[in-house]
Amino acid sequence: MGEVKQVLVADDEENLRRVLAAQLHHDGYEVHSVADGAAVLQAMSEHHIDVLITDLRMPKLDGMKVLKAVSDRYPHVPVIMITAHGTVDTAVEALKLGAFDYVTKPFDRAELRRVVSKAAKTRELSQKHVSGDPNERGRYRIIGQSEPMRGVYDVIEKVADTPSTVLITGESGTGKELIARALHENSSRKDKPFVSVNCAAIPPDLLESELFGYEKGAFTGAVTSKPGRFELAHGGTLFLDEIAEIPVSMQVKLLRALQEQQFERVGGIKTITVNVRLIAATNRDLKARIADGGFREDLYYRLNVVHVHLPPLRERPSDIPLLIDHFVQKFNAKLDRSVSGFERDALQQLLRYAWPGNIRELENVVERCMIFAEDGDVGAQHLPAEIRDSDAGAAPGLVAGIGATPGETGLKEAVREATLKLEREFIARALEQTGGNVTHTARLLKISRKSLQNKMKELGLRDD
Repeated sequence: MGEVKQVLVADDEENLRRVLAAQLHHDGYEVHSVADGAAVLQAMSEHHIDVLITDLRMPKLDGMKVLKAVSDRYPHVPVIMITAHGTVDTAVEALKLGAFDYVTKPFDRAELRRVVSKAAKTRELSQKHVSGDPNERGRYRIIGQSEPMRGVYDVIEKVADTPSTVLITGESGTGKELIARALHENSSRKDKPFVSVNCAAIPPDLLESELFGYEKGAFTGAVTSKPGRFELAHGGTLFLDEIAEIPVSMQVKLLRALQEQQFERVGGIKTITVNVRLIAATNRDLKARIADGGFREDLYYRLNVVHVHLPPLRERPSDIPLLIDHFVQKFNAKLDRSVSGFERDALQQLLRYAWPGNIRELENVVERCMIFAEDGDVGAQHLPAEIRDSDAGAAPGLVAGIGATPGETGLKEAVREATLKLEREFIARALEQTGGNVTHTARLLKISRKSLQNKMKELGLRDD
């Protein structure tokens, strides 16, 4: 069984707090309750909250202000709004501002259970943001200066401010949602809603009502009409994560909504027109899914107008020290630690590891190490056993290239020097393999011919 999820309930009605807490306890959650908006922020700082349920009307700080504060400080915590029937319009506005969902008073227990379960699963599955100083660590608030990531930045620059559909692929934990947000925030739609849907977190039979909304009475429990994610994203961006998990029966309706920007709510007859830019992401091989009948070919080509592939962490080892530095700063603040960094032996083992869980796994490892190290430097003895015992070389050339002793040179300089050495050796081998044909070498390395020529000039390989 997984870790027990913590839910924070905020409502000034004591009886409602008691009823909600009892049901959530029964469903297996750990529950914290507060009576006003100011207490929400205090509780958020004291506990590892996975889902927040808050009333719209509260003393000291109302639900909308709570939503804004939590979205700013804890952007990955789903916020569920509780509202009376008379304030449904306000709840819809809250959804546009980033709330995860809303339930109406008197709430239906089955609906509440479904919404909370979906929020908790989305929290668990959500991609974690990796941000930093764009001048030092990358661009678009993304950490990474490696050649594969520079290629990703170039695509973002070219397509961000277009209406074109984008398909983001990559292994789990590589940061696909962060790329989607970068596309949105660097477009003319940046002041409009960014609505994220994790398709894997929604039961297949409920996906249609989630995407397209439903009318009152459309099914049992539909006590009021509710807009879908397409409506909420009107004018902005809709991000469909784990797109491969959408059932084939739903893919036809999604294709029509994308092509015509029109749809009907479940149980409704009125056609709704929207203006939505769609970004989809998956960690699955969609062409293989097409071959086995699990994904429609016409939908694939409609989604794959622009393709962005995120490299796994093992293919961008030079970015690992930058990511570690960011996470050390993050968890020093979160855990109240004074860890200065990772010792050389520990860093070498982290560079050798293959990182099947990618950036998300690295973040978890850094947090765990800092808990046990407390203060000072993180040593190899603090690393998890699977990393200490790993002989898999994710980047043996890079590790071997770090020959300087700390104190003689800084970490970033040492890593840059080792990275350049690794890149030169790798490109030289590829050129030898293709007989010096630049076009074939670029194809072999999966980079553009221009990028290869620039890199050859930088590394002094043109003369060779």
